[in-house]
Amino acid sequence: MSELPGALGPATTGPDASGPDSLGPLFAPPTTSWIPLSPRYRELKHRLVLLVWSLWMVLAAVATQFLGGRWWATGLVVVVFAVWIGYRYQRIDRVYRIWGYAERDTDLYVRSGLLFRRLVAVPYGRMQVVEVESGPIERHFGLASVKLVTASASTDARIPGLDATAAATLRDRLTEKGETQVAGL
Repeated sequence: MSELPGALGPATTGPDASGPDSLGPLFAPPTTSWIPLSPRYRELKHRLVLLVWSLWMVLAAVATQFLGGRWWATGLVVVVFAVWIGYRYQRIDRVYRIWGYAERDTDLYVRSGLLFRRLVAVPYGRMQVVEVESGPIERHFGLASVKLVTASASTDARIPGLDATAAATLRDRLTEKGETQVAGL
């Protein structure tokens, strides 16, 4: 893995190479490699899937029993939820690999989407606000999200799952680049 100058972490080509997650040339990084999210973000998502869907499984099993269900009906509910939890758990790794961002001299690229791929390019001169958000669970994991706000209501350049220090550094760097680009207009 290589380091980008001024990057917040190791750069990666991730799923750009080849294989089932290949994004092809349409979503290839413009001139650099994609910078991935924090590995703690993947850990957080894994824990949330196990916790939330396990609670739903227990509630569904109790409801099935309460409504007069037989033991086999409750067992079927548990099996269906167990398969669903397994699918959601393994899906997180693929979603994690697809998320990434790339900083260039004049713009920021953010890509996401497992089923529906998305690439957002935000010119630094168009940025109006750079927001950093971190909820209580994210703070527990030392994570934050960076969101770029532009004049366009449809622009949603959000980068979740960054280390808190990396998010602060990215915020400062994007703000500085935005001021520099606007000053040139």
